[in-house]
Amino acid sequence: MDAAPLILTLALDEAAASFFNALRRRHFPPERNYLDAHLTLFHHLPGPEQAAITGLLSEYARGLAPLPLQVSGLQFLGQGVAYRVGNEAVEALHRDLQQAWWPWLTPQDQQKRRPHVTIQNKVRPEVARALYQQLTETFEPFAATGTGLQLWAYRNGPWEALQYFPFGA
Repeated sequence: MDAAPLILTLALDEAAASFFNALRRRHFPPERNYLDAHLTLFHHLPGPEQAAITGLLSEYARGLAPLPLQVSGLQFLGQGVAYRVGNEAVEALHRDLQQAWWPWLTPQDQQKRRPHVTIQNKVRPEVARALYQQLTETFEPFAATGTGLQLWAYRNGPWEALQYFPFGA
C-alpha cells in the first residue's frame, strides 16, 4: 500500500496546455518547473485509498463529456501569476468529488475551489507583480476544454503520473 499523497488535476486540451506550458517555460523558475501546466482539483488525497479513488474516477469520467472552460482573467498570487479557468461544470465536478471523499479531505481540499493554472510561482513579489501587469494589459478571455482527470502521486518534489481518466471513454 503506497502512502504517498495523491493529487487530482483536470487535463486540458492540447492548445491550452501548449499555451500555458510555453508561459511556464518563460516565467517559472527553471529549478522548480518540473511539471507541465495543470489545474489542480485536489491537493492531498490519501494514497492508501488509491484503489477506491481510481474506481470512482473511472466511473465518473466515463459519464462526462469534455468540459468547456473559460479562461477569464489573471490572478496575482503574491509570488506568482495564474490564469483563472473554470465554469459551473468544473465547480459541480469538484463538489461531487468533495462529497464522495469528504472524510479523507484536508482542510485545503474541503474549501471551494478557485480553479487556475499557475504559470509563475516562487519568485520575488515585484517580479510577479510586473508579469501580472504585463499579461493583464493584453489579456483577452478565451475558451479551453477539460479533457479528463489525471491522478498523480506526490513524492516530495516531482509528481508521478499514475492514471489518466479521459472524459466519455
